[in-house]
Amino acid sequence: MERQRRNFIKTGSLLGLGALLQPFRSTAGNINSPSSSLNRKQPVFNMCGYKAPKIDHVRIGFIGVGNRGQAAVFRMSQIENVTISALCDLQRDKIDHALNRIKNSGQQPSIHTGKEDWKKVCEREDIDLIYICTHWGMHTPAAVYAMKHGKHVCVEVPAATTIDECWQLVETSEATRKHCMMLENCCYDFFELLTLNMARQGFFGEIVHCEGAYIHSIAENLTRKDFKWDMWRLKANYERKGNLYPTHGLGPVCQVMNINRGDKLDYLVSMSSADFVLGQRINELAEKDDSYKPFAGKDYRGNMNTSIIKTHHGKTIMLQHDVSSPRPYSRIHLVSGTKGTAQKYPLPGRISTSHDGWFTAEQMKEVEKKYEPAIVKKIGELAKSVGGHGGMDFLMDWRTIDCLRNGLPLDQDAYDAALWSSILPLSEKSVNNHSQAMNIPDFTRGAWKANAPVDISIDKGGNTGVKTIQKPLKEDFTL
Repeated sequence: MERQRRNFIKTGSLLGLGALLQPFRSTAGNINSPSSSLNRKQPVFNMCGYKAPKIDHVRIGFIGVGNRGQAAVFRMSQIENVTISALCDLQRDKIDHALNRIKNSGQQPSIHTGKEDWKKVCEREDIDLIYICTHWGMHTPAAVYAMKHGKHVCVEVPAATTIDECWQLVETSEATRKHCMMLENCCYDFFELLTLNMARQGFFGEIVHCEGAYIHSIAENLTRKDFKWDMWRLKANYERKGNLYPTHGLGPVCQVMNINRGDKLDYLVSMSSADFVLGQRINELAEKDDSYKPFAGKDYRGNMNTSIIKTHHGKTIMLQHDVSSPRPYSRIHLVSGTKGTAQKYPLPGRISTSHDGWFTAEQMKEVEKKYEPAIVKKIGELAKSVGGHGGMDFLMDWRTIDCLRNGLPLDQDAYDAALWSSILPLSEKSVNNHSQAMNIPDFTRGAWKANAPVDISIDKGGNTGVKTIQKPLKEDFTL
């Protein structure tokens, strides 16, 4: 009888515990497994490695020519076999600034300032590529519309802000067979390209763990009225929680780890600190300037967000995002393998193959010479002279045009754009649900198992010329 009583108590306790846990499990299931997020329709075409028909002379329409857009217009004006066909922005002064930067280039783009003019630019038959540098909310709508009207697309980061938008990019790219490349310029920074080439040649052995970040103290800029149109970047920091800008750190390490090409991201957990900077700064500004009052008293995104990602093959990635703490700029860029390690921040980039310490300056020179990527050998110094975050922006644009002209696959495709961007909404869901694990959609729907790794070589291209530089690009690391 006593044994039966103890068993009854034990069973009752377990049942009670199960009842307590059930709502938690149910919530997690609802968050992780919406049919619209994880089980979209089957692919109609695999865009990974897709070689679009060659376009010898690339005609470009720019949508959004604020800070980043103006810089892109200038860079493209320095590349041969490129025509800048159209500039579109609601603010005419932004267009005028862009025109001034290319006044000696011979380019004569048409001007579009109407609210719906971006659609007209996408509809034009004399444009091959739409280059999108608007606020985040316009990225996916403009990219999808452009592809549906027969245009290849380059879109600023993040390419999407919701899981549904991520799927729209993928499905539209597949259906139209048009490239959709997110302009993740950090994939083209010199140390990132070096470590990618080293990884491709087995220097690090099996990659085990990587880290990336966007740690950039821009609180002062975020609270400036003239920093972004309608202060949209500040609004994003109280409307959304989580990692709002994941792709700078994530993109380069995903390429190193062959994500979407032999491995896939499986799930993530994310946690954010409270906000100790932005809210206080805005409240202080509101006391002196009534125009800041609509932004006062908001629940701003925390200073630091940390997200941990597990891959299908058991590897890990740590991502961090902090734009308000007074810290030195860092994207971390750490690559850790079974035979070696690389880390860029603090500067300069460093390499090691043991626990004894980093390579000496002389050893670093030997490594950099041996593994220097072909694209850097060809136009690396020229890219630095043109500018754009030290030259990586120009490397990205030149490489994109060279691929389009030679019918080569782009280094980043719609699956990358969707996957890297998806960390924003997924980290937000995790943060808002006590850091629960979030399943990450497989935007390739299984094609990652056979997709070939990124090969940023110029063996079958590299024939795109560069014009005499009209005027070096003024660096702006606040973007």
